[in-house]
Amino acid sequence: MTPEQHQEAAEKLFRAEATGQQCGLLSLAYPGMTLDDAYAVQQALIRQKLASGRKKIGWKIGLTSRAMQQALNITTPDSGVLLDDMAFENGSTVPAGRFIQPRVEAEIAFIMKSPLAGAECSREDVLAATDYVTPSLEILDTRLLRADPATGQARIITDTISDNAANAGVLLGAERHAVDAHDLRWVGAITARNGTVEETGLGAGVLNDPATSVLWLARRMAEYGQQIEAGDIVLSGSFIRPIECPPGTEIAADFGPFGSVSINFA
Repeated sequence: MTPEQHQEAAEKLFRAEATGQQCGLLSLAYPGMTLDDAYAVQQALIRQKLASGRKKIGWKIGLTSRAMQQALNITTPDSGVLLDDMAFENGSTVPAGRFIQPRVEAEIAFIMKSPLAGAECSREDVLAATDYVTPSLEILDTRLLRADPATGQARIITDTISDNAANAGVLLGAERHAVDAHDLRWVGAITARNGTVEETGLGAGVLNDPATSVLWLARRMAEYGQQIEAGDIVLSGSFIRPIECPPGTEIAADFGPFGSVSINFA
């Protein structure tokens, strides 16, 4: 793809979010689209959002579980950018019509106290740069079709990355824990929709250790001249399948001693 096509694709996604009308699959519109192309589209989309007054507050890491990677026939996670208009208060209600097809995932969030980047980063560097960890929910949305109506082709990884890794919202629990206070591999959540348990999972589902996920992000960002900044929220990746959230949904994630987090959809 050319830089002009990257910008063109980003404008399609920006317009889709603004109007609530999904656009077609970018992987069909731009055959041969690579992962580098997808991240270039994502960067063009984020530039447009920043120019409209948004501020970056962190990063999300997706496709960290083995099951999700196998479903998309990939072997690597992906990442997206968190912006200030994506932040919701724990226990709050998402206004009707805010999202197109919202879903939620339960995750462990890392809040950073110092910058982190570089191909030589280590797990110890991740732990040293972390201020605290907290329970979180990520809200996903899709500004492009999940499948092409004419061909039946489903969206693929380049579509998802372009669409800011399907990122739409984030909310954090009130609890703050030192990064070494719990074995994060064994931190889990029981996630219920309207009082019915839909998903359970453990932190080990995220690359066997959520800290490994943050390490992956720091190393990947070095390839793009980026870094994790002090104060950034880093969503380390979901250890449950996404839960659909049609209007009237109430989501509650019980992380046991680690804390809890909830969100409602009007």
